[in-house]
Amino acid sequence: MALSLLVVSISFYLKVMVIAFSLGLGAMSWIIMSEILPINIKGLAGSFATLANWFFSWLVTLTANLLLDWSSGGTFTIYTAVCVFTAGFVAIWVPETKGKTLEEIQQFFR
Repeated sequence: MALSLLVVSISFYLKVMVIAFSLGLGAMSWIIMSEILPINIKGLAGSFATLANWFFSWLVTLTANLLLDWSSGGTFTIYTAVCVFTAGFVAIWVPETKGKTLEEIQQFFR
C-alpha cells in the first residue's frame, strides 16, 4: 500500500512540475526566439537554437548522474553557476519586446 502511494505521489509531483515548467519559463525561449529573430534568417537561426536546446538538454541528462556520483552539492553548485550566468546574460543582452515592432527590436542589435 505504501509503495503504491509513493508511486502515485511521485507521478503527481512530476506532472505538476511539467505543467508548471510548460506554462512558465519552459515556453519563454520559444516565444523570445520568434520575436527577436529577423525574418530573413528566422528558419535557419530557429533550427540552430532548437538544436542547441536539445543538445544541452541531452548534455545535462548525460552528465547529471556522473556529477551526482562525484558530489551532490558540487553538481548543484555547477548548475547554479550556469543558471546565474544565464540570468546575467539574459538581463544584459535580451531586449524587452513588449509593445515594440520587429524593426525596433532589430535596431537594438545594431
